[in-house]
Amino acid sequence: MEEFHYIEAENKIITASNGVSYVYRELGKKEGTPIIGFNHLSANLDNWDPVIIDGLAKNHWVITFDYQGVGGSNGTVQDSIQEMAKDAFNFIRAMKLTKVNILGFSMGGMVAQELMLQEPDAINRVILAGTGPRGGEGIENVTKISDYSLVKALLTFKDIKEYMFFTTTPNGKSSAKDFVARLKIRKNNRDKTINWFAYRSQLKAINKWGKEDPADLSVLDQPVLVVNGDNDIMVPTEPNTYSLHERLSNSELIVYPDAGHGSIAQNNTSFVKSADEFYKD
Repeated sequence: MEEFHYIEAENKIITASNGVSYVYRELGKKEGTPIIGFNHLSANLDNWDPVIIDGLAKNHWVITFDYQGVGGSNGTVQDSIQEMAKDAFNFIRAMKLTKVNILGFSMGGMVAQELMLQEPDAINRVILAGTGPRGGEGIENVTKISDYSLVKALLTFKDIKEYMFFTTTPNGKSSAKDFVARLKIRKNNRDKTINWFAYRSQLKAINKWGKEDPADLSVLDQPVLVVNGDNDIMVPTEPNTYSLHERLSNSELIVYPDAGHGSIAQNNTSFVKSADEFYKD
């Protein structure tokens, strides 16, 4: 089986009809329905776990991109999750893709839900990881939790994701260090770090989305895999993860034990196996 390496993937640029030039990377054979990665708060292309992308690329065409105003993509960060979904669809159209699979992690899972509602015919299969439904319990607290984690990270000289994505158990701490190390493997042609104003704009959008009325997810019939750890402090597993599963009629559920918001990274081998099977048409 051919192997692919995300840390070596070329940074590419495509300009959409909205005038935004999106930076993206792609891996795997360009055949079948591609998997589009919708990333988390503050993330750029380098924040995708290379082990996950490499694993999926063995059998699938995988595309990651920067939202407008993030990383190498120009433009301005959208002020709502709904507008971020429209922004993501502009990228998909620019790529001339008619049907896509989505891997939505954290904020990316929120964006994915809105895009499923906006453009249902364009969406084939979706994984929603470390996320919750619009108006979900505790989502409006993401700003407070992020600010607290940022202060801890600065005081301890650690990556903020070690506090936000993982449990504080020995297993969680070890997984956190391994994950952060993997994100640093790529040395050349790294993506641009999100600027402070774009980061705060994303936080405001998440906060607003967390206070909005719930969406009617019963209208969606695409196959969905809902994934989280049993102790997500960012988007509380209980009730959000279970609520998503219950409200999406054609969904499956995986909850990893002793895992947090970044459960797919902590359990990357198991997750890649499950995701690979799920995405097979």
